[in-house]
Amino acid sequence: MSNISLIIQREFNERVRKKSFIITTILMPVLVIALMVAPALIMEYSGSETRHIAVIDRSGLVAPRLESNAEVVFEPVDLELDTARRQLTDRFGVLWIGADILENPSAVKLYANSSSSLSVESAITGQIEQILETEKLKAYEIDNLQQILDAVKTTVTLQTFRNDKSQEGESQAQSSVVATATGYILGFVLYMFLLIYGSMVMQSVIEEKNNRVLEVMVSSVRPFDLMMGKILGVAAVAVVQVVIWGVLIVGVGSFVLPQLMPAEAMAGVEAVQQGMPDAAAASGMDSEMLQVLAAVTDLGYVVKIFVCLLLFVFGGYLLYSAMFAAVGSAVDNVQDASQLQMPITLPIILALLMMLAVIKDPNSSMAFWFSIIPFTSPVVMMARIPYDIPLWEIALSLAVLYASFVGMVWFAAKIYRVGIFMYGKKPTLRELLRWVRYKS
Repeated sequence: MSNISLIIQREFNERVRKKSFIITTILMPVLVIALMVAPALIMEYSGSETRHIAVIDRSGLVAPRLESNAEVVFEPVDLELDTARRQLTDRFGVLWIGADILENPSAVKLYANSSSSLSVESAITGQIEQILETEKLKAYEIDNLQQILDAVKTTVTLQTFRNDKSQEGESQAQSSVVATATGYILGFVLYMFLLIYGSMVMQSVIEEKNNRVLEVMVSSVRPFDLMMGKILGVAAVAVVQVVIWGVLIVGVGSFVLPQLMPAEAMAGVEAVQQGMPDAAAASGMDSEMLQVLAAVTDLGYVVKIFVCLLLFVFGGYLLYSAMFAAVGSAVDNVQDASQLQMPITLPIILALLMMLAVIKDPNSSMAFWFSIIPFTSPVVMMARIPYDIPLWEIALSLAVLYASFVGMVWFAAKIYRVGIFMYGKKPTLRELLRWVRYKS
C-alpha cells in the first residue's frame, strides 16, 4: 500500500500542478454557462440588414396589409413582373402574388437578387398566411372576429407533482424542462470525463514505456501496484476537479444568486420550493424560469446532484481507466493503440447515444437496463437522476459498477504485467486474451 500511495501522490501532483489543470478547472463552469447563454445572446444581438422587397399583388388583397419591420420592408409597385425583375435590381427581390391567391395559396413567388434565407421567407409566408386566413374568416360574417380570437386564446401552464413523493399537500413541482437540461449536461460531462481521463492513463503508460521508465519502476514495485497507483492518482485529479466545480456552483446558487435576484423573483422561487404554485404565479415570472431558479438555488438538490456525479465519475473512471491502462501497456505508441482502443470507446459512444433516447422516457425498461449495465451506467444513470428516480436504482447501479471495476482490474492487471515488457509488436485481441490466461 505504501508503494501505491507513493505512485498516487506522484501522478496527482504531476497533473494538479500544471497550469492547464488550474485553467480548465476555473474556466469550465464559465464555459458551460457561456454555452447556455450564448445562443440567446446571439439571437438577441445578431441584427441583419434590412431587405427591401418590391411587391406585385395581382389579387389586391395582400399588399395593402403587409407590415414592414426591421428585417423586411415591403414596397408595392405597379409594374409588370419582367420589367420589375430587370429594373429593380437595387432591391432584395420582387414578390409576386397571383390573382387567385385565396384559392391557390401556392401562387406566391419571390425573385431574389441574392441568396435568400429561411428567416426572410418565413417572415413573408407568415404574414401572407395570416392575411389569407383573416380574409377567409370574413366569409362567416362574424363581427369583431380578431378581438374574439384574442380573447379566447389561452395558454395552459402545467405543473407536475409526484404522488409517490408526497401526498400530504403539494410538494415542489417537478419541471421536465429542468430535468431534461440537467440530465443532458450531466450525461455529457460523464462522457467527456471517461474519454479524457481514461485516455490520460493510457498515454501516461505509453510514454513511460517508451522512456523505459517502467523497467526501472517494476524492479521495486509490482506491476499491479503500479497500475493501481496510476489509476487512483488520475482518479484523484478528476475527483478534485468535480469537488471544486461543485463548491463553485453550490456557492453561486445558494449564496450569490439569491443576493442578485430581485425581491419579487426570489419570493416566487421560494414559493415554488415550498410547493405553493399560486403564490409563485403571483410573482409574474415565467413558471419554467421560476423552476429553473428554484432548482439552482436549492442547496439539497444541487448537493445531491454533485454527490451522485462524484460517485459515478469515480466508478466509471475506475472501470474504463483499467482497460485504458491495459491497452497502453500492450502497445508502444498512440497510433497502435487506436485499434485496441476501439472496443473500449464504443460502449462510451453507445452510452451517449442511449442517453439521448433515455431522456425522452427516463422510466422505460431500456432506460433502466442501460443505467444498470456498468459500461453505460455512468452516462445513462446521470441523465436519469434529475428525474428523481427511486434511490434503490441508483444504489443498484453503483453496486454493479464498483463490483465490475474489481473484476476489470483483475482482467486488466493480467494484460498489464505482460504488456509492459513487450516491445516492437502490436498484439492482437487473441494475444491479449492469451496473456490473461498466463499463470502468475
